Amino acid sequence: MRSLLSPWRALGVLAALLALTVLILLNIQSSDYLLLPDIAHPVAPLVKVQGGHASTGPGGIYFVDVIERRASEFERLFPWVHSDATLVPANLIVPPGTSGAAARAADLREMQTSQRVAAAVALRRLGYHVVVHPNGVIVNAVDLGTAAYRELQPADVIIGIDGKPTPTIDTLRRILAPVKPGDTVQVKVRRGSKVLTKSLRTVNDPQQPGHALIGFEPDQAAQIKLPLKVSIDAQGIGGPSAGLAFALEVMQQLGRNVDRGHLVAATGEMELNGVVAPIGGVKQKVFDARKAKVDVFLVPAGDNARVARRYAGSVRIIPVRTFDQALQALATLPKTG
Repeated sequence: MRSLLSPWRALGVLAALLALTVLILLNIQSSDYLLLPDIAHPVAPLVKVQGGHASTGPGGIYFVDVIERRASEFERLFPWVHSDATLVPANLIVPPGTSGAAARAADLREMQTSQRVAAAVALRRLGYHVVVHPNGVIVNAVDLGTAAYRELQPADVIIGIDGKPTPTIDTLRRILAPVKPGDTVQVKVRRGSKVLTKSLRTVNDPQQPGHALIGFEPDQAAQIKLPLKVSIDAQGIGGPSAGLAFALEVMQQLGRNVDRGHLVAATGEMELNGVVAPIGGVKQKVFDARKAKVDVFLVPAGDNARVARRYAGSVRIIPVRTFDQALQALATLPKTG
């Protein structure tokens, strides 16, 4: 008796079942996120400096960003389908206990802060008088399972610990240095127009065992008075990592030939003292730079630069630790155009 299911028909049924399974997995969201490349964006159209003007010659400054989206179950199981992507746990994008909207708001606050810091650093470097008054440590996000998670809120500003003022992140860390994990500290917080005091039990720092943490992601709060009006439209992109690119563009628009006719991508969080701090999503940002066919890519020195070199292709990676170092590196490039 002939089989009702020939080998070819069996193969067809298996192929149909496989296709259906893939389709289902593609339409089910996983709990993880994918970091994907975008493309490097020219900064000049986004920045306006009083008395300045965008360069019309060759070259230009570019900033890079990362697309974050939920991974499908198929992408979670087979992440190699995107060779330029990175699969990360959701808690690295949206901290536990924080809504997606709150995480997005924190990213936008970081971007706004980075813009003013970038302008301050650039104008200072040009010799302008910039007034900066650090006035506390912003709570960007709180860690699940800590006293901070119960007592602090995103956008709170910590202005003191145990009766000592904390105008900067460094000051806060110095005050916490002698505190042992598990000890309780009195934290003075500015929340909107109110000032509150919270008793918070510290936790152990997993990166430095034996060191005490309150349990939140910090950012610097400061009053910054600029001598020139600087406006930056980041077009809804969040995070602090465009700070270095913004600072370079401010100088470019005020007559300094920063890019020397080259296409220059830059990433790094600018600190008020001119330090270029590390950022995330380096792999994807290198692919951003490659898509835009830039000549050089300025990247925070250390791990960021090591990762960048791994995926750089023909893009020249320049590691930098400070804004001055970035300017010196660009000044050594041969002038073109």
